[in-house]
Amino acid sequence: MTASTIVAESPSRPNIVVIMCDDLGYSDVGFSGAPDIRTPNLDSLAKAGTICTSGYVAHPFCGPSRMGMMSGRYPHAFGGQYNLPPTHIGMDDYNKLGIPPEEAMISTVLQNAGYTTGAIGKWHLGEEADYHPNNRGFDDFYGFLGGGHNYFPEQYSAAYDRQKRAGKDRINDYLLPLQHNGKQTTENEYLTDALSKQAVRFINEASAKDSPFFLYLAYNAPHSPMEAKEEDLAANSHIKNQKRRVVAGMVTAVDRGVGLVTQTLKQQGKFDNTLVIFLSDNGGKSVFGSSNAPFRGVKGDTWEGGFRVPMFFHWPGKIPAQKFDYPVSALDFYPTFAALADAEIPSSKKLDGKNILADMSNGTNPRPNDVIFAMRHRAGYSDVSARRGDWKAVRYSNQPWRLFNITEDLEELNDLASNNPERLEELVAAAEKWSQTHAEPLFFDSPVARDKWYESDMPNFDKTFQAEVGAPPLRPVTHVTDNDVSEPIAKAPQMTEAGVKLNRGDSTLEHFIALEKAKWQKNGWNWNQEKVEALFKEIDTDEDGIASGKEKKAYWAK
Repeated sequence: MTASTIVAESPSRPNIVVIMCDDLGYSDVGFSGAPDIRTPNLDSLAKAGTICTSGYVAHPFCGPSRMGMMSGRYPHAFGGQYNLPPTHIGMDDYNKLGIPPEEAMISTVLQNAGYTTGAIGKWHLGEEADYHPNNRGFDDFYGFLGGGHNYFPEQYSAAYDRQKRAGKDRINDYLLPLQHNGKQTTENEYLTDALSKQAVRFINEASAKDSPFFLYLAYNAPHSPMEAKEEDLAANSHIKNQKRRVVAGMVTAVDRGVGLVTQTLKQQGKFDNTLVIFLSDNGGKSVFGSSNAPFRGVKGDTWEGGFRVPMFFHWPGKIPAQKFDYPVSALDFYPTFAALADAEIPSSKKLDGKNILADMSNGTNPRPNDVIFAMRHRAGYSDVSARRGDWKAVRYSNQPWRLFNITEDLEELNDLASNNPERLEELVAAAEKWSQTHAEPLFFDSPVARDKWYESDMPNFDKTFQAEVGAPPLRPVTHVTDNDVSEPIAKAPQMTEAGVKLNRGDSTLEHFIALEKAKWQKNGWNWNQEKVEALFKEIDTDEDGIASGKEKKAYWAK
């Protein structure tokens, strides 16, 4: 099924909803492997759609990653390699910048094609008029312009008022009032819930129009500050590690919001003709309790854990239910959305991604010969990675290049560079050619980053792309979830000890006890195993030692 066929079979051009989390680890949601954080609404959509197990973003931290997705280009190409600095640190010249106006964003392309467009949540792409979301293709914007925000309004509003009364000139971005279409607004709900509520508002308003809509719902959870609601912490009391529990509480709020968005799409009759994409802007930060298992690295790294993110596509009847293991990039969203919207891309516009829907539908590789790149500049050197197919070359911490078979070695542990010099040289050469398209940074996220760039005569690419080998051995990867779950949620066995094969939904007594214990812990109930065993016997009406899916359904229907 080709992309054009998908469009033709649709009753109208689809609505498009992109839901992005901030600093969400690969293993911070159920559908991509979290053993402890429960995300039923996300998991339901993911299960019915295509889970992209090799989903990548264009950069391993937030601002450039978002710039890449919205512009369809690696941010390095137009000088967006760094975050925009917070306004309160006083780098005023940089705060007047953002994605260059000549880079037409996907929001503008869709708006010009007749879509009603809305951005809810975090922006971080420029604050001055030329870069404001209302002037970059969004009819409706509700949220904050900087790189982050506190969550509890009773806290951040009070702090803002105190600093305002004291006459402070530069107030921390995280405390500023939220805004709706350029005007300050007062919020009284926990921020994640507030953004979900505004997304529902936008869908309801857009659904009343004849045109399709594009919604960019950009949660800042679980980005710091690490602040979760008490009830969401209580719902994750089974997690012993306190930092991990806060992450879980913040993700619980996101999942609740995704449930509201899904419910609203259904109520408005838009669910079946809406493409929903979910992803994170980069990897999680383990120091705050996130997990990028099974990958090496964290936010900011060019290891897989830095820019390989949880991602799924959902569109009933149009996107198959599957796990898609071929690489997919957030850079692909731009040309894919434009094709679905039958929108005109400016003739001068350069794109680094491709329309992937046909390959996704056919289960074929959208980029058999293309390379997925990542580069993050540090003090005097750059971390770089280049993946083509099963192979990935990495230069980390100014050490010699390493080479991994990334499909067999998810931890990037076994360096194969010495045994495959030609393959390594090929990937390094590709990365060097890519670097020749880069522009000088337009802005830096701090005075330190700016000063080190010029003091070190960056980018020093003549040294970066020397294909030397012999990097020191790496240690095995550990993750915050490895030893910090009181009792992992049990997986259903495939057969009983007697060799009887179990169907989906069937449970042995041991599995049933494990599932119930997790439920009781989540609800804060005092555990009573005798009661659960008695419940199992009531459900197992044929007394064969298996609580079948059919028996469970019959029992709970009483």
